[in-house]
Amino acid sequence: VQLVESGGGLAQPGGSLRLSCAASGFTFSRATMSWYRQAPGKERELVASISRAGGSTNYADSVKGRFTISRDNAKNTVYLQMNSLKPDDTAVYYCYVLQGNYWGQGTQVTVSS
Repeated sequence: VQLVESGGGLAQPGGSLRLSCAASGFTFSRATMSWYRQAPGKERELVASISRAGGSTNYADSVKGRFTISRDNAKNTVYLQMNSLKPDDTAVYYCYVLQGNYWGQGTQVTVSS
C-alpha cells in the first residue's frame, strides 16, 4: 500500500491550498478515506473523511465551511481543498485509509504572513 501526499507548502492567512493523496496497492473505491493533521506538540486529529463513493463526508468543527474533501475513484486520489486558511491550520497533514489502517508520509502546511 502506498499513499503519497502532495500540495502542501506555505500559504498566507486567508489563502488556499489543495492537498492530494495518490493511493495504490489496494482497492481505492472500496475504502473510506480521511485526512488527519498533527501540529507541533499536539495530538493527531481527524480533519475530514469521505465515504467510498463520495456521497458522505464528515469534518472537524474547526474546518467546517472552509475545507472540502473529495475523491476521484478513477484516479485513485483523494483531495483536500483548504480555503480561508488560518495560522492554526499549520500542521503536517496525513492521508489515511480506514480499511487496513494505512498512513501516508505527510505533507507540511504552514500558514503564516
